[in-house]
Amino acid sequence: MTLSSYITVMHPAIKEIEIRRSRFIASVFPVVSENDAAAAIEAKRKEHWKANHHCFAYVIGKKQEIQKASDDGEPSGTAGVPILDVLKRRGLCDVLIIVTRYFGGIKLGAGGLIRAYAHAAGSGLAAAEVIEQIPADLWRTSVDYHLSGSIDNKLRESSYLVKNVQYTDKVSFDVFTRQEESSVYTNWIRDLTNGTADNKKIEELYLHKKLPEPADR
Repeated sequence: MTLSSYITVMHPAIKEIEIRRSRFIASVFPVVSENDAAAAIEAKRKEHWKANHHCFAYVIGKKQEIQKASDDGEPSGTAGVPILDVLKRRGLCDVLIIVTRYFGGIKLGAGGLIRAYAHAAGSGLAAAEVIEQIPADLWRTSVDYHLSGSIDNKLRESSYLVKNVQYTDKVSFDVFTRQEESSVYTNWIRDLTNGTADNKKIEELYLHKKLPEPADR
């Protein structure tokens, strides 16, 4: 199986900002279905039942197949769409952002609302930590004891991530590689051990890398 990389958030988060006396509370959730999103939106409505608006947007699917946005009573196009634009611009998948607003008595105008909701969404994403999920393989590389010291040193000098070392009749290293690097890794190990290593792929999974915040957020 070949996995595909994608961008999402590491964990749920809440971030509140105030703009001209209005409170904007951005709640960010990892979601994998529209049912997940609907449940989170309903829970947020119950939690902040006195709020004026619960505007939201979500993108679901590794290729952003499902997209939805709601202004929830704000002027058309001033809330849900700006939130959705933030998600799409950063290439995010499987993420829901709800921005709850408590109106502070000062009208922001259409342009002000667009900026406020986009800023709230970006602040929420910063708190949730945007990550790239990178397809990886976990290898169990077993070598004879007389080779283990050399292999251990080579692995720790390399870009590969050693998860665990086990000592039985042989020394076994559990090593993460990016899927795109797996053939390079297996050839490298074969050359280092003159073909004597036992190399088995034991899992396909994702490793994550935190992405920097955009300069224009």
